[in-house]
Amino acid sequence: MLSPTQILEKIYSGFIGKAIGVRLGAPVEPTIWSYERIRDTYGEVTAYLRDFKNFAADDDTNGPVYFIRALRDYGLNATAADVGKTWLNYAAEEHGMYWWGGYGVSTEHTAYRNLRAGIPAPLSGSIATNGTTVAEQIGGQIFIDSWGWVNPGNPEKAAQMSAMAASVAHDGEGLNGARFCAAAIAAAFVGRSIEEVIAAGLATIATESLYARVANAVIAFHKANPDDWRACRDMLNAEWGYDRYPGVCHIVPNAGVTIMALIYGRGDLQRTVEIATMAGWDTDCNAGNAGAIVGTLQGLQPGWDKYRKPINDFLIASGIVGSINIVDIPSFARELTVLALDLAGREAPALWREDMTRRGLRFDFDLPGSTHGFRTEGFNQISLKASNERHIEASRGSLEILLDRLERGQGGRAFWKPFYRRTDFDDERYRPMFSPVIDAGQKVSFKLWLDPWNGDGNLRIAPYVRRTMSGVVEETGAWHVPSSEGWQEVSFVVPEGDEAIDEVGIAIEYFGRLKFLGRLFLTDFRVEGAGRARIDPSVEMQEWGAISRFTWNRGHWTLGDGRIHGHTAADADMWTGHYYACDLTVTADIRRLAGASQLVTARVQGTGRFYAAGFDGDDVVILKEDFGTTELARAPFAPEPGRSYQFGFTVEGDRLAFSIDGQSLLEARDGAYAYGMVGLRMAGPGRMSVGTIEIVES
Repeated sequence: MLSPTQILEKIYSGFIGKAIGVRLGAPVEPTIWSYERIRDTYGEVTAYLRDFKNFAADDDTNGPVYFIRALRDYGLNATAADVGKTWLNYAAEEHGMYWWGGYGVSTEHTAYRNLRAGIPAPLSGSIATNGTTVAEQIGGQIFIDSWGWVNPGNPEKAAQMSAMAASVAHDGEGLNGARFCAAAIAAAFVGRSIEEVIAAGLATIATESLYARVANAVIAFHKANPDDWRACRDMLNAEWGYDRYPGVCHIVPNAGVTIMALIYGRGDLQRTVEIATMAGWDTDCNAGNAGAIVGTLQGLQPGWDKYRKPINDFLIASGIVGSINIVDIPSFARELTVLALDLAGREAPALWREDMTRRGLRFDFDLPGSTHGFRTEGFNQISLKASNERHIEASRGSLEILLDRLERGQGGRAFWKPFYRRTDFDDERYRPMFSPVIDAGQKVSFKLWLDPWNGDGNLRIAPYVRRTMSGVVEETGAWHVPSSEGWQEVSFVVPEGDEAIDEVGIAIEYFGRLKFLGRLFLTDFRVEGAGRARIDPSVEMQEWGAISRFTWNRGHWTLGDGRIHGHTAADADMWTGHYYACDLTVTADIRRLAGASQLVTARVQGTGRFYAAGFDGDDVVILKEDFGTTELARAPFAPEPGRSYQFGFTVEGDRLAFSIDGQSLLEARDGAYAYGMVGLRMAGPGRMSVGTIEIVES
């Protein structure tokens, strides 16, 4: 039986394999990039084809991050209908998450519109509802990796659960793709060869299916031509090509490429994703699926560094939860490990379970090679890498910060980014949205150990945060020389301020006479406690389709006259705050401009799960949304259009209380939601204007 740590390490390596494949294949996605163009332009692909400031979100990684949350929201026996609700709950309509290519064209767009229209899963994705062409596109397999990772060594259960999840949007051969890829990942935990893993995946689908037939055609060709993958690609084009299968991106030709990359890659991650990319067709999907399978099988390898280092344990998603969209891969791997242990009826470490709803961060650098997304800024003599040389008792590693021959006055910063702006990206696929992960009032702590090799002892550091709009660096503690005798804890409270924080870490400076050469080790990085945020619209920006610090769904959100303006012909929402914030009060300056509904929301767990309070016609209300509205409290109140009202909405335990201008108007009790974001909402057509918003967690 695999230990929890072994499961964790396999999931971590598999997810890194997925991320590498997606990043490698994304620059040459179809349809403009063809196999021939890739071959003639790049020849043999042996490195990333493009550099990125930060690699943007991708649908291939959005799905594995978000859809598995059905097991958390609806329990370990979640159904296809539950996964369908998960699609609706975490996706913003027609931006982010999926390829919104049009109803009847994009399978995901089609399924989403069906779900919104009240057609439940699996009917939402069935051939009966959508026809074979839509149901059998490639999405059946590209989102299902997590269902394999939570079933280590159990390919049959992985196939069953992945087909259930994929049925939200797919049917027929689309479900076979889900079964094969998830089962292969599950088998890769214990498999001894890539051939064994492929066989385990194929054992979960019917031998007469097109998916099995194209896979077996590749396997047979490989036996006769074991060293010529390009000849195999020519065979696929001739006998299984896009010309034979309708739609934009059918699963069958791409299944052939995925199997080809796996078997010709011979169990090596790098060669596998390179072949999948050079083969054309749906490059990021195929390289991502193949990378997930072989990454899980092979386990972490030092030879991956040229592909792994740019990943830096960091991924961006583009669901509606701004804090979840900043994905720390080691932390997400731990979440999947807890779910895997739960599904197997085994006990998960208490600290790992606590991490799943942590209002803050815990980076332990325990996983081999893990960096948790830390980075540097300033002189290029400062670089980072993972190290197992020094560590605390609860971890196997730390972050090593190399300080290479610093001269007097030189230095820089080592930090983690808790927030991103549009300017942080040079690629806008699947448009991400962000809310700050760290807020004022929270405690930041970490441990340092200085290892000086050369110099005169005048290397000093100070903890700091940086403000995102102005770029101002605020030192949050005194400059001091770190201890070289052992671990020294540094801690501070995040200071108040109207701007979001987009860096938290240490500033480094050398003021000695001799060149400094040495290392700083950092570990046990934590952010804990309740936060406070004050959002002044006059210092925010319009970007990503709405307002900085907010995610959104429907409506038109703009800035003007120092206020946020919302305008919609349907319902519309905008959200901010941390997903795991619990007890809090949100206050907001609200003006009704038109329409009946102007609300603030709290404990928002998605587009369909939250509490709301505010104006509803000539009343004030407290509402509960759970894919349907329940009225918890109501009282008369006739608002004057254009007048500012100070809304106050408090959620403490199961108590919900609403006030206007300091006067308590409504109370209710409900314990369905224990945590969530806060936001602004119009439940129907109308306009609203919003001034300063404050969130105070207790």
